Amino acid sequence: MMAWFSSLPAKVSSTSNRANRGVESLLFVIGLGMALLTGTQVLSRYLLNHSLFWSEEVGRMCLVWISFLGASAVYKRGGHIGIYFLVQRLPHRARRILAILILLLSFIFFAIMIIFGFSFVAFTAGQKTAALGIPKSIPYLAIPLSGLLFFLHGFNHLLELLTDREPGQ
Repeated sequence: MMAWFSSLPAKVSSTSNRANRGVESLLFVIGLGMALLTGTQVLSRYLLNHSLFWSEEVGRMCLVWISFLGASAVYKRGGHIGIYFLVQRLPHRARRILAILILLLSFIFFAIMIIFGFSFVAFTAGQKTAALGIPKSIPYLAIPLSGLLFFLHGFNHLLELLTDREPGQ
């Protein structure tokens, strides 16, 4: 039992890192696809005088996925905006306790994203989008999935704090 627990931080860190690499690759693909689609739409509209009726809907879905998955990737890297000038003045132990408290409060928000996100996905599963006719739950699935990623990365950050590891080890 103790051997499993002692290896838990390394396993969680590895899982978090692999998940983030996958998310960042997916973000690249979605972003590139969105840029190509938008460019094609502009050229089609102005050169051929024919609009791709479905491109705005796909672009909007891509933007939703990029926003939520991108936020989780930035959270993994610790890149979100923060106010650190007061925190930096605290002693190391107080900073660590405050960071743990903030992570525990964040878990509440992540749980809300997951629970209500899946609830909303189920609620919209029977509804179809106007242009493509695909389930509206597809774009909304980004909410609970990013909540799961936030939770994974947050758990990794918590284990780093509790085991006095540097981020990314």
